[in-house]
Amino acid sequence: MIIAIFYGLAILCAIWGVYSLLGYRSQKREWRRAMGQYYELNNQRKSFLVVLGDRFDQTPYAEKMRGKLHQANLPLTPSEFYGMLLVGGMGIAVVSTSMFQLAFPLNVMIAGGLIAIIYFALFAIRKNKYQERFDDQLSEVCRLLGNAARAGMTINQGIELAAREMVYPAGDELKRLAHELRLGVDFERALINTQNRIPSRDFKLFIATLLIQKRSGGNLHAILDEMSQTLEERKILNQTIKTMTAEQRYISYILPALPIFLILVMNTIVEGFLKPIATAPGMILMGLFLAGSVLTFFLIRKVTNIRV
Repeated sequence: MIIAIFYGLAILCAIWGVYSLLGYRSQKREWRRAMGQYYELNNQRKSFLVVLGDRFDQTPYAEKMRGKLHQANLPLTPSEFYGMLLVGGMGIAVVSTSMFQLAFPLNVMIAGGLIAIIYFALFAIRKNKYQERFDDQLSEVCRLLGNAARAGMTINQGIELAAREMVYPAGDELKRLAHELRLGVDFERALINTQNRIPSRDFKLFIATLLIQKRSGGNLHAILDEMSQTLEERKILNQTIKTMTAEQRYISYILPALPIFLILVMNTIVEGFLKPIATAPGMILMGLFLAGSVLTFFLIRKVTNIRV
């Protein structure tokens, strides 16, 4: 019992350490971005593992993963993400061996299965998280552009104002848009380029509004104020739906994990409880169990995914 408590505390400390590391990396990135405007920083690192990771990040496979991480709004490079999966799998294998008395290769199989489930579940849960976070800020962008138009500014000046006022991710996208406009890119082409990076339904409506106003004219600040109010009401409705479906979403996390935890606990109580899994019928049943757990997770998530 004491050993289990220590292992639990060690896992909690590890989670807290990873969370603190990600927070430090985010602050360090913001500091480098701010200092890079005044000083030319030397970003070359000498660690062999880091250099190897940088080389991997330049491969086509890493480019695909970088896009997935960007859409999931995870501030990690592909090499860092795969490194965390590898270290996590090794940690699960060690914990399953020392805490639940699982022998090789069963511990490796369970670690690989859990890492695969975590991998697919992570991107399923955080699918289009970057786009959702941008949509949450779109009402504030409309409000800022409307106030700028009411003050007599042009659309380009309003975009630069919103780029300075907004935070990530809307601030970065608007800064890129403002930079393209300063370089002489056509207004319509610059908006279409931004729309291609963020294929959001609300953002497409926002782009269409700006293009129509640019061509035909009209009361821009009134249109943007009305759009801001509409987007704000949609955001409140989405938050209400998330609150009402919170119980079902947490059940989708607990339901697949509870049987695995109970099986491991039974293995510590009954010696040799998991030995039949090493046989061919046991592996087949284990595969069916994992497939059913994953299917249950996605079905519950699909039912609770209500779009408005």
